[in-house]
Amino acid sequence: MSDSVRRRARVRAPELTGEGGWLNTGGQQYTLADLRGRIVILDFWTFCCINCLHVLDELRELEEKHRDTVVVIGVHSPKFAHEAEHGAVADAVERYGVEHPVLDDPELATWKQYAVRAWPTLVVIDPEGYVVAQHAGEGHVHAIERLVGELEAEHTAKGTLRRGDGPYVPPEPEPTVLRFPGKAVRLPGGTFLVSDTTRHRLVELAADGESVVRVFGAGTRGFADGSAATATFNEPQGLALLDDGTVVVADTVNHALRRLDLAAGEVTTLAGTGRQWWQGSATSGPAREVDLSSPWDVAWWQGRVWIAMAGIHQLWAYDPRDGTVAVTAGTTNEGLVDGPGDQAWFAQPSGLAATPGRLWLADSETSALRWVDPDGSVHTAVGEGLFDFGHRDGAASQALLQHPLGVTALPDGSVAVSDTYNHALRRYDPATGEVTTLATDLREPSDAVLDGDDIVVVESARHRLTRLRLPEEAVQVPDVAHRTRREPTEVAEGRLLLDVVFQAPAGQKLDDRYGPATRLLVSSTPPELLREGEGAGTDLSRTLALEPSVREGVLHVSAMAASCDDDPATEFPACHVHQQDWGVPVRLTGTGTGRLSLVLAGMDA
Repeated sequence: MSDSVRRRARVRAPELTGEGGWLNTGGQQYTLADLRGRIVILDFWTFCCINCLHVLDELRELEEKHRDTVVVIGVHSPKFAHEAEHGAVADAVERYGVEHPVLDDPELATWKQYAVRAWPTLVVIDPEGYVVAQHAGEGHVHAIERLVGELEAEHTAKGTLRRGDGPYVPPEPEPTVLRFPGKAVRLPGGTFLVSDTTRHRLVELAADGESVVRVFGAGTRGFADGSAATATFNEPQGLALLDDGTVVVADTVNHALRRLDLAAGEVTTLAGTGRQWWQGSATSGPAREVDLSSPWDVAWWQGRVWIAMAGIHQLWAYDPRDGTVAVTAGTTNEGLVDGPGDQAWFAQPSGLAATPGRLWLADSETSALRWVDPDGSVHTAVGEGLFDFGHRDGAASQALLQHPLGVTALPDGSVAVSDTYNHALRRYDPATGEVTTLATDLREPSDAVLDGDDIVVVESARHRLTRLRLPEEAVQVPDVAHRTRREPTEVAEGRLLLDVVFQAPAGQKLDDRYGPATRLLVSSTPPELLREGEGAGTDLSRTLALEPSVREGVLHVSAMAASCDDDPATEFPACHVHQQDWGVPVRLTGTGTGRLSLVLAGMDA
């Protein structure tokens, strides 16, 4: 038996429960006992979370390679109120091509049983029903695949591995013209170009918004330039029409910008390598040589194509004059912080709209509408932070949105917000500082474009474009305010030991060749919550001093660890960066815990 097998800690896995039931199983309900003999990977995710979507893509190859021994179970654990709706979860499973069973857990029952604290979190359960590893964040699949290989060998020898087909049953495809469209742009001839996201293509629709004129892309996942019939995309989203008549496409899952020549029907690549950006990657340079991360929308502003880089909570820009890309705002930390571009924090920016004096953006995870000045400074018009959202009109200082994905500049200087999880179109007027509701009963609107006196809305979950006349009067909507469904962690008043648990994957060691292999950054909302312990350091354990008069808040924790193959004979060892950002809601009580444990990788002893 190998050392790693002997050392491996094991904890009996709690049962899988969720009031929403199971998806992708043909109606079958499952327990852990039904899965005994298989290696089970639980993927705790929620469909708003870009890091969760990255993990879905990372898991595809592992699922295919080990399909007779591994069963991946998505445990959907909602952050937003809309994500607790079963129909919305079913839509998301189809939208993102999830090809494994999903347990819908709207009350976070299984999340709590497994003491999960972050989206996404992966938990590995061995064939005998014991938890043997836990990983928070993305970028861990290489370690999990190595562990899967060990478990296959160990349990084959013990006779406890059961091979065979898994429980996944694909749903029946729906015959609609579009399938979960993402963004749209009006073309000079009056037609509309739409990113048909789930079908991995672009569709040009006639002025009626329904009749298909042309299709660009073969309709299968891929990353190939070429003609309209042969080029491939991977869940494309944002579109920007340039003065020369070409369209820039945010090819989201390919981590690339593509160029569509409408006249020739040719697709070429402008920026990105097809690889996802990781900490330590270049942040500027020749566009075809720099990695990007889930570009979600694009807009032409100040002579450059601005990019909502949802995957790393930043804004970037592509300069067509010299063919370069560079970061323009954001630190990669997730949150809502205004100020100079290089100090601002975003949270999954997903929609852009340019006016001469401002670049507007929908900052989805903070349910915020924000803007960038020509000098690069960042401001917030509407929004409070990562865990506050709802549907409330009135003064922008107290108005609420819920995970907006799109923003559209209106002729009078105001902006329309595609308030996605509220199924509404909202309006913010900078002149009055007021937020109103323009329309409701729009199923997950993700973008909108002007067409004369009308506004054409991309109703993503109704798979269509919907034309509305811009109303003269606002719709009256009852105020609704939410906080995340996730309960605050009760912590002790005074001092709190923060422990980030990281164990290098089997066969690897911490990579300290170029300095410290670990990094920890801590801050809080409100800032007054932390009396001591704020800032950056290299130790993954830190004692925090909390202010007793601040009874509730959020601890923002960002941890990084670098590891490499531990074999002196390997000339070029494989190295990996493990990183996760946590936003942990906390409540100070006299009986709260004195230790907050966050598992980056491994098991908390």
